[in-house]
Amino acid sequence: MSLDWPAGWDRTPPRQRERNRSFRASLADTTKELAAEMDRLDADDWRASIGNQHTKSNGLPLHNASPDDPGFVLRWSMDGEQYAVACDASPRLRDNVRWVYKWIHETRMRGQRPVQTGDAEFAAARLPPGDEGAAPARVPAHEVLGVSADADDGAVRDAYRDLVTEVHPDTPDGSEDEFKRVKRAKEVMLGE
Repeated sequence: MSLDWPAGWDRTPPRQRERNRSFRASLADTTKELAAEMDRLDADDWRASIGNQHTKSNGLPLHNASPDDPGFVLRWSMDGEQYAVACDASPRLRDNVRWVYKWIHETRMRGQRPVQTGDAEFAAARLPPGDEGAAPARVPAHEVLGVSADADDGAVRDAYRDLVTEVHPDTPDGSEDEFKRVKRAKEVMLGE
């Protein structure tokens, strides 16, 4: 079984993954806590995904799971909506599962506070309906920046600076999504 990473979501490059030294809970304890949290959430259906077969029937990793890909994805449905949370920020599966657990727990707890917001507490994790969740066609980084595939670092930086002034969210025609797209393209071209 391969990791069921949500379509269109960026992955953390392996060399940018950072170990978390503050988590003391084991993978076994974290998966128990996450399962309990999902029960409290009263999700209609939920399933976890890691990148190998070392999982329980609900997809949660076994205590000794050590996949090549440490990424972790949790998907669930609630009131007819589909949700997903994914983490691959750490080179250790245990830490990625812990980050997801903490996000679920903290978000659920916020929903119990007497504060009104413009959307449901899990709106940030809501997946788009139907075909909207399909991965958009990937444009090569050099095409995003408008440079050749073998452009030198200086040309990449110049193109990035020019584009950022147009697409930055603080400009009239800018957008957060386009800004992130240009930034990612620069990082890919420069190996950052």
